[in-house]
Amino acid sequence: MLTRLVMLRWNCTIVIYTLYTLDSVGDGGGRERMNLSIAHPKILRKVSRLSSFQFTQYSHSSNSLPLAAKHVVVCRRRVPFPASFSAAAFLSIAESAHLKRPFNNSVPAVLVFGDSTVDSGNNNYVKTTFKSNFPRTEGTSPTEFPRGATYVGIKEYVPPYLDPNLTLEDLMTGVCFASAGSGFDPLTAQLSGVISVQRQLEYFKEYKAKLEAAIGKARTKTLISKAAFLISAGTNDIVLNYFATPFRRETYNITSYQEFLLEHVKQFIQGLREEGATVIGLVGLPPIGCLPIVITVTSAEADGERRCNDSLSSIALDYNQKLQKMLEAMQNSSSSIIYYADIYKPLNDIIQRPSRYGFDNVNSGCCGSGLIETTFMCNPGTLVCANPSKYLFFDSVHPTQAAYSFLYQALRPTVDRVIKIHDL
Repeated sequence: MLTRLVMLRWNCTIVIYTLYTLDSVGDGGGRERMNLSIAHPKILRKVSRLSSFQFTQYSHSSNSLPLAAKHVVVCRRRVPFPASFSAAAFLSIAESAHLKRPFNNSVPAVLVFGDSTVDSGNNNYVKTTFKSNFPRTEGTSPTEFPRGATYVGIKEYVPPYLDPNLTLEDLMTGVCFASAGSGFDPLTAQLSGVISVQRQLEYFKEYKAKLEAAIGKARTKTLISKAAFLISAGTNDIVLNYFATPFRRETYNITSYQEFLLEHVKQFIQGLREEGATVIGLVGLPPIGCLPIVITVTSAEADGERRCNDSLSSIALDYNQKLQKMLEAMQNSSSSIIYYADIYKPLNDIIQRPSRYGFDNVNSGCCGSGLIETTFMCNPGTLVCANPSKYLFFDSVHPTQAAYSFLYQALRPTVDRVIKIHDL
């Protein structure tokens, strides 16, 4: 068995991340699985002086990405820890705490699907390390940009569908089906032990049946037809599945894998339409080569300088272009309205001109070392930067609240069109 280990010292706390294990099997092949674990610091007293992380690299194939970089100091001054932003969504960043949209007389509910960019807590009810249960600490509660559908004029928070305490009002005004770590490729969710997009669709059908039982089929049909559907997924498929594991690369090159993903996107949208959805918004991919975790693993293979991997970002851009073309074709073949939300351009603009937006750091996260931490690695006990608002990324994948506010402003015209669609 070959194991990749990453050892970190956080102010006298040693953490071991088992990122990759390769188990031998009888036929001489291999079976890989993702595994994450933390060792208690008392067990590691003998190595308590370690101040950087190292790893043993094993490449299954020539184009696989290593999972960490050598000799990166990770100790950081302890400051209060704000909430995880893995559940931040674009509709979850409102213009101000007191702002409501008086013109929204037609969208009764917001229904959300996808990955960690929009998971408001479903993974808290799933046996996985990808949780969304990190509360805000004192002094970090948002006053300017509350979560939820405040701007849409419905409610301040889109609750997770798996919450057992949902009320009928919650169901009628919208819920979130998203699951952190998920993707359009069923294997992506399987690797992370989370809810696949396909399973999210089944949950939506279950949700619809609950509404029909409570308010009748006619009212449910009207509500669903006027609801706004938001889908945000795809990054995990490429970053955490295709390039981080060998499974899909054994069958697909990156071009054919993009087509594979797009077919799953198409099937998912068709599934929503068959259930009555008429207003659907789908978020494209960000410049994935600029995510801190990607910068970390790719800069280690180059000269060590932290900069965006343009070749990987170009893959995301190419995917987005194909996605838009496919959505246009789907739009022309039905009466439903499908919107494409571009986050690549605004996020890339921030990365290229950070000072214009007030950011000092755009290539590492605020949490921990800022190089590889995400999910449970960022929690109330984790060291964080002193001023998250100066960072583009909160962890190694997800933007900060300050970044989401700019992304929201860039997407606001699209949001407004969705809200007003039934008034046209």
